[in-house]
Amino acid sequence: QVQLVESGGGLVQAGGSLRLSCVASGRTIRDYDMAWFRQAPGKDREFVAAIGWSGGPTYYEDSLKGRFTISRDNVKNTVYLQMNSLKPEDTAVYYCAAGPISGVLTNDPARYYSWGQGTQVTVSS
Repeated sequence: QVQLVESGGGLVQAGGSLRLSCVASGRTIRDYDMAWFRQAPGKDREFVAAIGWSGGPTYYEDSLKGRFTISRDNVKNTVYLQMNSLKPEDTAVYYCAAGPISGVLTNDPARYYSWGQGTQVTVSS
């Protein structure tokens, strides 16, 4: 089983940017499709983006397209989430997840079986 550790969260003003990292250990992430989810206080976990094992395809929550970019470096065993033009409603704990390689990326959290502990992102207005 792969272990995942997120980092890069923090406090940022609206309009700012952050890049989250998810470093994997125990197994190579080449064996997985990877995704980011987020969870705001009092809300369900929400899909953010996913990326196929080779770096493509990518799949985004519609409302986040154009502001968020998912990428991966299989050599560094790391997945990234670049977040631009951040809004207060982006405030949440962001989680990295690993799931089986599939021909079709999914936004269903049940399809991902390894999760990190999360990193807090807070966007002030």
